[in-house]
Amino acid sequence: MLEILNSIFAFLVAIAILVAVHEWGHYIVARACGVKVLRFSIGFGRPLWLRRWGPDRTEYCLSAIPIGGYVRLLDERDAEVPADERERTFNARPVWQRVAILSAGPGLNFLFALLAYWCLFVAGVPGVKPIIGEVEPGSLAAQAGIQPEDQIVAVGGQAVSTWEGAILELLDELLERGDIALSLRQGEGPVRTVRLPTAGLEAELTEPGELLRGIGIRPWSPVLEPVLDEILPDSPAARAGLRHGDRILAADGQAFPDWQSWVEFVRARPGQTVSVLIERDGQQLTLPLEIEAVADSQPPRGRIGASVLVPEGLFSALRAEQHYPPLQAAAVAARKTWDMAALTVRMIARMLTGDVSVKNISGPINIAQFAGSSASGGPESFLNFLAIVSLSLGILNLLPVPMLDGGQIVYQLLELAKGGPLSERAQLIGQQLGILFLLLLMSFAFYNDLSRLLG
Repeated sequence: MLEILNSIFAFLVAIAILVAVHEWGHYIVARACGVKVLRFSIGFGRPLWLRRWGPDRTEYCLSAIPIGGYVRLLDERDAEVPADERERTFNARPVWQRVAILSAGPGLNFLFALLAYWCLFVAGVPGVKPIIGEVEPGSLAAQAGIQPEDQIVAVGGQAVSTWEGAILELLDELLERGDIALSLRQGEGPVRTVRLPTAGLEAELTEPGELLRGIGIRPWSPVLEPVLDEILPDSPAARAGLRHGDRILAADGQAFPDWQSWVEFVRARPGQTVSVLIERDGQQLTLPLEIEAVADSQPPRGRIGASVLVPEGLFSALRAEQHYPPLQAAAVAARKTWDMAALTVRMIARMLTGDVSVKNISGPINIAQFAGSSASGGPESFLNFLAIVSLSLGILNLLPVPMLDGGQIVYQLLELAKGGPLSERAQLIGQQLGILFLLLLMSFAFYNDLSRLLG
């Protein structure tokens, strides 16, 4: 339950920040163009909190439905406007100003992502070196000659230093060229290049979590011994009498040579009581352990509330922090923003052609889960999540769909080309198509969310 509440809270905070950023873009450019702003709302529906400020008595409010927001501008197409205020209406502005106002929301989302990445690179972004662990026999990786403990040093000629960077470049290569060129190094040996023939596998490999598995590799991680470290208060482990330093030897007759085998045993037995054989101070003890079922997990999985003892310095050789001085960080952040935006656009375009799995479309449930897990990972993790979602929000709003900013921009440009506004019938048809598109998009998103949740 605590995890669910944490996810909901983190989701609401993230949405509030990103919607405020987006709508603030519309707001400040509208004000700069002399357009009267009637309302600035975070959320839709009935206002829960409302205040009026400024000479125009603009309404600032938080509304009941927390997904989204809007800025309401004075417009003669919505209601009758007094003669002395007609010059301050949105529809009275030149086309270039209307386009600027509409573009400012997505534009500020991009700027927010850029600033977020800059902060991260100045503070230092921790990462894990892209060293390959297991290689599945007969897989694309095995056929290409990839070996365990190979380190990926470049993808498609682009240098990478972390698994996050490697995965992004792998996706980019997959969508751009249809096959993947990997530069690898074994220890301190020479760099060699292999090619993975992935043409025709784009839809399969772009399903969530399938890229590395489909290629046939797993990230390398050191083998940890099954020794307990921290025991959470009032957890199943604490109630069973387990302590820091206890070594798990066996449970119900099954021995555990490493920590991962113990984790898999526990996860597969939610709600069960097992007999655990441990070693403590040179003596062996047998304790009954009731494994807790994780409430928000589908399918259910077990948990005991204990962490593994990690020897000091064990992971130091795997760390790869990206840290830059402020000026260089700005250039790196700009490149990161551009790369992420370009990859997102390419993913959307290839979804429309059927080359990328539509399972990548996420709805509020999945986004909330990511928000909760990123918030649990600390401020840097949450800021990185905000940057990614901010970019996605900006790109989504620029799609040429009548209900979105991009569709409204298309209307303005058509008006400029036509020499006058589109007919009410044309705008009505466009709105109906836009609503249909958004309903289909939301249906896909909720279907994917429920599919993931129900396993």
